Amino acid sequence: MNLESPKVTVEKSAQYLFESLSDVRNFEKLMPESIAKFEVTGADSFIFGLKGMPEIKLKMKEKNAPSQVVLGAASDKLPFTLTGNINSLSENSSEVQLSFDGDFNPMMAMMIKGPISKFIETLAANMHKL
Repeated sequence: MNLESPKVTVEKSAQYLFESLSDVRNFEKLMPESIAKFEVTGADSFIFGLKGMPEIKLKMKEKNAPSQVVLGAASDKLPFTLTGNINSLSENSSEVQLSFDGDFNPMMAMMIKGPISKFIETLAANMHKL
């Protein structure tokens, strides 16, 4: 299952966004208002929970400066990645798109598609808060 957020233009340099997204503590600023829990569990991982959803632990998997940050599920039960693609438009402007890629059975995919789509759209829309 592959979902993508709309592309969002942010008045920040690609390097600034890359560094901000590389610090997992900054993801708290991007979370939707329905967040029930956010806890940094290490230099490269955090747990978050949205109301009515199970808690998810994300871990930094890969960083390609200044254009890409890849987070992945820390658990093998729900294998997925959340990738932030950063495209520099000018010295002080960048475009960001989040992409969610998960390997789920059709029933699970059907259940989580709506909430995950909304979640990554919210993360992208909040990029200006970094």
